Amino acid sequence: MSYLRVPPVLEGEADPARIARRVFGDPDWRRRVPVAPLDVGGAWQALHYLVTGDPWEGRQPEADAVCGGRLLTEDGADELGMDVIYLAPDRVKPAADHLAATPFGGVAGRFAPAVMVQAGVQDAGRMDAAARDRVLKPAYEALVAYFRAAADEGQALYKVMFPNG
Repeated sequence: MSYLRVPPVLEGEADPARIARRVFGDPDWRRRVPVAPLDVGGAWQALHYLVTGDPWEGRQPEADAVCGGRLLTEDGADELGMDVIYLAPDRVKPAADHLAATPFGGVAGRFAPAVMVQAGVQDAGRMDAAARDRVLKPAYEALVAYFRAAADEGQALYKVMFPNG
């Protein structure tokens, strides 16, 4: 999964679905965007679990950090080759505030690979304490910083999920 910070209106366009098609419809989008995307790779679902205690659900604002938002590509995933989730600026800020107030140590207690496997968290069976510290902690800290920057600039976030990713 990748995150991209985007102004709520991009070059005169305010519709999130049209913005998504404009940005992500370009196969070279990663090099053309003005703000570098944040890639959390396959750690996305484990991060969501650590933040919410559930592999898919959760309350706002914490669930907005990973799985929350509006799916824009229900009919367009084939067109773009990816799923795109839009998180409006008014939801970015509360999620950013929640993340900033919750250090990694505050969510790391949920890290229990056997429980996560039973809950269906992707790749949890291959995780151990070293992976928690080497992969999930830096991904979480990068997510906190990315959300804070988006909130500070009043930006929306687009979350991009590639097939098999």
